[in-house]
Amino acid sequence: MLASTAYDYLKAVKAQEIELGAVDMATFGLNLDGVYIYKNVNTDSQFMSLERIASGFCKVVADYYPMLVGRPAVSKNGKGVMIVDPANLCMPDIAELTVTHPAEAFFETRDNVDQAKDTVKFFNLRKFYRDSGVSRLPQATYNRDNAAAIVRVIRFAGSDYVALYISMSHVLFDGLGATMFFNNWAECARNLDNPSHTLQNPPVNDRKIVTNYFDTVTAVEPPHTKHLKEQSTVPIMPTPDNFAPILIGAPDIPAFEEQHLLHFTPDKLEQVRQDIDKTQTTNLTLAVLLSKVVLQAGIQAFNSMPKWSYVMFPYDCRKSTGIPTTYSGNLSFSAIAPLESQAVLDGSGKEIAQAIKEHCSKTSGEYAKSTIDTIENEIGVLFQAGASLCNSANSSYVGLTNLRYMPLYSIDFGYGGPEILSCDYFTGEGMSRIYANKQDGGIDLVINIKDNMFEYLKTSEELLKYADVIF
Repeated sequence: MLASTAYDYLKAVKAQEIELGAVDMATFGLNLDGVYIYKNVNTDSQFMSLERIASGFCKVVADYYPMLVGRPAVSKNGKGVMIVDPANLCMPDIAELTVTHPAEAFFETRDNVDQAKDTVKFFNLRKFYRDSGVSRLPQATYNRDNAAAIVRVIRFAGSDYVALYISMSHVLFDGLGATMFFNNWAECARNLDNPSHTLQNPPVNDRKIVTNYFDTVTAVEPPHTKHLKEQSTVPIMPTPDNFAPILIGAPDIPAFEEQHLLHFTPDKLEQVRQDIDKTQTTNLTLAVLLSKVVLQAGIQAFNSMPKWSYVMFPYDCRKSTGIPTTYSGNLSFSAIAPLESQAVLDGSGKEIAQAIKEHCSKTSGEYAKSTIDTIENEIGVLFQAGASLCNSANSSYVGLTNLRYMPLYSIDFGYGGPEILSCDYFTGEGMSRIYANKQDGGIDLVINIKDNMFEYLKTSEELLKYADVIF
């Protein structure tokens, strides 16, 4: 149970109203999460102390991220805002959880390519939910009080491993902003004994920075937006005069629970690039491989050839716009490549890589501005995109969120960084997350694919040349 002293830090929160940007509001109903597994290598009796974890969280929120305890509302002038009222904070839900099994009961293992090192361990989330007695970890939401941020310190019986689970509303951060928050939280936790400590890289929370920048930009519609409009078979819903109440009142989007894990060792990941197009990036050639094998699995599962195959990459706009890299809010946009499925089946790796690159390299501020305009004026296009970007009889879809280079292994609360990176179920069939695996230097690819379709995918000879199916 959380000691009340941790919440005392929140007494320093001051009243304020923070205006949300259009991209922030478009993420209502979505979450950001992580499962970070730490090992107590020094048999520390206070390892991953709940009091330290909770106190660091409350202190970093009070000093640097007050909007995390705010409540969303529509202001008098019709803007979406986060209202921070010290007398009515949206309190974080922080607690400890003990599982009566060792963590190892939920691990999958593989031999390490470096024989001098231990076996590579993977956390099997589906096995955890099946066998641990924990049916589901709570998900962050604004549709339940005091649940916009949820933290669980999970201890396992007879094990040196402790898991840290975090779930927060996507409205607060994009992936880069969330990773920055995790590291700043850990920094505050390490320095609780030094009241004068300040963050080395404090966040920039003012959404006006983004608004002011894009007010100077002329929008250019990305090709994929035009494509989605043209492919719509039903009239696109008109946008009301004020879109803020619609987005703020959005229901929670359920997480997709048919999750699977693929692992690529460093040499196999490089082989993908060499075999497909060695002049391109690993991320791009991995997308080519996945677009082919996912399409093939879908054709078998649905007994149908879809006309279109979609590949999506989120891209961060901070560097290209000059907005500070420490900006904490949502500044990630989608680059989508609509490809004819027959061309994906028949084309060479180089041809598909070039086609994806041609679409997904269009990541300028002008395209981002168009996305903002779409949210504000043509909100129905977002719903049309949601209907198209999935695996079905009508479409094939691979969405790649690359977390490989984000500093997740540096989230150190004073006990060292995590040993294993994982996540909870997340939203979006066809979506995937790429994590670095420091145990062998490869990557873990967590992918949302329907189980019946994965049965075909996991037997793909083309995929199995490079990937190890973990679960």
